Amino acid sequence: MVTHVPAEAHGDERGALLSFIAEQRGGIRRSVLRLTDEQAVSTPSASELSLAGLVKHVAEVEQMWVSMAKGEPPAVVRDQGNWHECFRLVGGETVESQLEYWEKVAAETEAFVRSVPSLDDTFALPDQPWFPPDGRVSMRWLCLHLIRETARHAGHADIIRESLDGATAFDLVAAEHQVEAGS
Repeated sequence: MVTHVPAEAHGDERGALLSFIAEQRGGIRRSVLRLTDEQAVSTPSASELSLAGLVKHVAEVEQMWVSMAKGEPPAVVRDQGNWHECFRLVGGETVESQLEYWEKVAAETEAFVRSVPSLDDTFALPDQPWFPPDGRVSMRWLCLHLIRETARHAGHADIIRESLDGATAFDLVAAEHQVEAGS
């Protein structure tokens, strides 16, 4: 654990889930701290993943899941023809623009999760071969899935960043505190 997630107010399950999502987002956001776009799009490890691509991917995926829960179409539709663009900057996109987009997505996620009547409310899963037919999941499942998805990619980001310049998650937390303190 690199950062501490404060305990929720007694009985505030939504707050706890949202805090853990935010903690994992922070790990990915810190991974691009003090990097140029050129560094952020580079692929210094054995993987084809870049930090910029991870930022874009997790923002898109979070937005897609929340849209699905709302019964709305996603902001970006991905299929076999454009799936590869989910992990790389295209058409003038920058790390900064993706971070700004993700900040908006995060605010929408928080507002939505706080607005649903119950975390037990469900929504339909898409008709995809990897989901059960007529599958439904709860809002609680949505939050847990976003934690899992973001945490998985935060781990990728740790490896990529350390491969780039040796900075570890602990180094980046300290650097973030310096930025916040104005140093």
